[in-house]
Amino acid sequence: IQLGPMWNFTAFPEWNRNKNATFSQYYQHSLAVAASYILSYLFIFILCMIGNGLVCLIVLKNKRMRTVTNLFILNLAISDLLVGIFCVPTTLVDNLITGWPFSNAVCKMSGLVQGMSVSASVFTLVAIAVDRFRCIVYPFKPKLTLPEAVITIVIIWVLAVAIMCPSAVMLMVSQMEDHYIIYDSDYNQTFPMYSCYEDWPDTEMRKIYTTVLFAHIYLAPLTLITLMYSRIGVKLYSSSMPVSEHTAVNSNHPEGRNVVSRKKIKIIKMLIVVALLFMVSWLPLWTLMLLTDYANLSTDQLNLMTSYIFPFAHWLAFSNSSINPIIYGYFNENFKRGFQAAFKFHFGVRNKVYTDGDSSNSTIQKKDKRNISGDRAVLTNRHGCWSGWDGSGCQNE
Repeated sequence: IQLGPMWNFTAFPEWNRNKNATFSQYYQHSLAVAASYILSYLFIFILCMIGNGLVCLIVLKNKRMRTVTNLFILNLAISDLLVGIFCVPTTLVDNLITGWPFSNAVCKMSGLVQGMSVSASVFTLVAIAVDRFRCIVYPFKPKLTLPEAVITIVIIWVLAVAIMCPSAVMLMVSQMEDHYIIYDSDYNQTFPMYSCYEDWPDTEMRKIYTTVLFAHIYLAPLTLITLMYSRIGVKLYSSSMPVSEHTAVNSNHPEGRNVVSRKKIKIIKMLIVVALLFMVSWLPLWTLMLLTDYANLSTDQLNLMTSYIFPFAHWLAFSNSSINPIIYGYFNENFKRGFQAAFKFHFGVRNKVYTDGDSSNSTIQKKDKRNISGDRAVLTNRHGCWSGWDGSGCQNE
């Protein structure tokens, strides 16, 4: 990476003649605060890289895991990896030092990739919710095939690039007029401040674009996900057929009804977690961005936001990409076994092969075919996906 011109140290003896000049320290925070930022961002970066990397490895290495749902999970893991690679490091550097230390090309590329990755991640969440909604609420409709899932993923990335193109075009590195950075306490080394920002011709255009992004990357997806998962929850709770069949077929197991009920409760909890995690992780950052554009904030308020509140909001938003693999491992036995195998932690599943419910070698074939309906419901991830059969008779694709 080529460093930007702000790194060419120069002296400005004329600054004392300019009463309107503003000087800022090179390092924005004390050592203790900077260390806390570094450790916090490093933690989610490592978690994101290892967790999503293992998710990609598990899906790609095991042919039985290549289902429609897992293909969406793979795409989500890839977008989360891009968030970790391009969002976390550059945001951390931007929070630690004053000004933009990189070139104009890096400014445009980092902004594009960051927004594109986040958009693709959100759109993938919606695609998974739609797929599960069709499967559970309308189980007899044609299911999404693998080629159709690939086309959907391509459309997701095309939309992600399209919605972030205006930002990439407007992003540029510009020198801040009458703003200088102090490299030492004696004012012997100062240099002009450069900033990477969207240079819109009109502030109203920036407000409109921010509103469009908020509607398409947060508000609309969250609304759709909440509505679809709520409908799925109602469907599961209102469906009594799987419980009665399970109890009738397995009359020797009086606790059968309770087992199925526990599975339903676990699914509903997961659906609530899906909506809450997405909403809680991204709401603070979107709130700050809207406040920056629409609220008439004072200089002190802006300094407080950029120095302390924005770094935490970014960390919280990026942590959503890091926590996804943990949700997979918690709700999905297939991914849990894959993680255990990768870390050599077998925990009693040493001889088990992690497979999806649609595999010809799946453990479901070991059961009596009369006991299939409603007898196996394995959660796949935090997005409300299923593997095998669910309470409404929906079979995995």
